[in-house]
Amino acid sequence: MSTDPSEHSTPFLNRAESPRPASVEPLMFTVVRVQTFVGQQVLTGATGFFFSRDDRLYLVTSRHVLIDEPTKHFPDRLEIGLHLDAHDLTLATGFSMPLYEDGVGLWHQGTDSGGETDMAVLEIDRSALPESAVLRAFEVSHLPTADTPIALGTPLLVLGFPLGFHDTLHHMPVARHAVVASPFGLRFQGEGYFLTDARTHRGSSGAPVVMRCAPQLGEDGDTVLPWLLLGVHSGRLDMRTRDLQQDDALGLNCVWYADMLLTLTKPQEEANSDGEMEEESETSSEDL
Repeated sequence: MSTDPSEHSTPFLNRAESPRPASVEPLMFTVVRVQTFVGQQVLTGATGFFFSRDDRLYLVTSRHVLIDEPTKHFPDRLEIGLHLDAHDLTLATGFSMPLYEDGVGLWHQGTDSGGETDMAVLEIDRSALPESAVLRAFEVSHLPTADTPIALGTPLLVLGFPLGFHDTLHHMPVARHAVVASPFGLRFQGEGYFLTDARTHRGSSGAPVVMRCAPQLGEDGDTVLPWLLLGVHSGRLDMRTRDLQQDDALGLNCVWYADMLLTLTKPQEEANSDGEMEEESETSSEDL
């Protein structure tokens, strides 16, 4: 999570001269820049993406983007950037979302057998979105299954806004290469994440980590996003004993398994009966 307000000014409706893009992968419209606020004060910048289930639309990001007690990070709202025209990508605006109602957190986060997970979802009121908003969302069909072959060294992409860097004219994220660095499906150290080997930075917290797959046609005849959503990038891992003068950083990152989204996006009454979700967290992960 990046914390330099000068790098994360509020997005404004903006038009500039730009040639029509020849081709922009739909994947790029799943990812949004996230800024957190207290009132009108910008706190941090991060990354998020859209996930849809049962006609409900959610913003997914890292939980520590929304609340982090060790760093006294307590935003009361966030803002995401939205494209307004699929052909003129210079047209964009900010969309504000409150994080609390009557003092109660509006996001959902979860626990698993290892404890707290560093993932959170915030439901988006579709009717409140601009009519011309351009976005794409991952769905349950984009989650890998138990028999999906994902080997060590499998190439992945991490899409986000490292240090707030992005195409400021077209409001697009950037993609970084990554590879699977621990056995996929195994809970590293007993936690609900696996490792990637990638160069990452603050501002990438909440980024989707994806693997390309064969394109398919949806029920409406439209091409389904040819990507599998493997997880949510959370933070870098390092050794406390590393000699800063002699040793490079490990370059390893933790990515929380995306199947947690099946719990976080359950209908509220079903989730409450299962006791699998809670409203707030008091643990943290390294801000990225």
